[in-house]
Amino acid sequence: MTDPKTIVVIPTYEEEENVRLLIPRLMQLRGCVHVLFVDDSSPDGTREIIREQAPKYPGRIHLIERPSKQGLGSAYVAGFAFALRHDYVYICEMDADMSHDPNDVPRLVEAVAQGIGDVVIGSRYQNGISIINWPLSRLILSYSANVYARWVTGLPVRDTTAGFKCFHRKVLESIPLNRVKSNGYSFQIELHYRAWKAGFKVSELSIIFRDRQFGKSKISKPIILEAVWMVWALKFRHFFNRL
Repeated sequence: MTDPKTIVVIPTYEEEENVRLLIPRLMQLRGCVHVLFVDDSSPDGTREIIREQAPKYPGRIHLIERPSKQGLGSAYVAGFAFALRHDYVYICEMDADMSHDPNDVPRLVEAVAQGIGDVVIGSRYQNGISIINWPLSRLILSYSANVYARWVTGLPVRDTTAGFKCFHRKVLESIPLNRVKSNGYSFQIELHYRAWKAGFKVSELSIIFRDRQFGKSKISKPIILEAVWMVWALKFRHFFNRL
């Protein structure tokens, strides 16, 4: 591995078309970035493409294969544990669906390296709304969810549900990952909240977010409901010193 030891953790489930495009984009980034895919037994060709591409970039593409669909949060927890065990310093997360621009990864890493934040979020809402091709209903849902999460938790973050960010390893080392309860998109809120309450600096960097071209969104009614109650659970756990 090369310094500064950067890895991007990417959960996958039925992202065949997207990983085919994403891998070469990530591999051409400066700094010899490594990538870890955490796949929940995708029934399409996602895993096969990852295995096929890995030998072209020796030692830089890693794959955790899980036996069933276990959820976004647990996939990230597994990926973070891998990154910490293998001594990565800058640990990023992003979606597999090409909605996040791979060229923004170095920007996030550099912001953490320069001390702008211990966690630096690729934010859709820092400078107004920087989202392309979302239907109005999805935009209203996302924006409202962020307003709600900020109101309940007090998080000083515009994009509380962002799935594109970089952590310094010290942040993830300080968070008891085995106690993280969220498994849907509220996982992002929970990590931001835990990092903030642990005294780390959480900052935002504006990005352009584009809706996926291939595949289907994984958002569902149970995921939305989890986010509604999870923010209150976080607040009460912190109040009772049980976070």
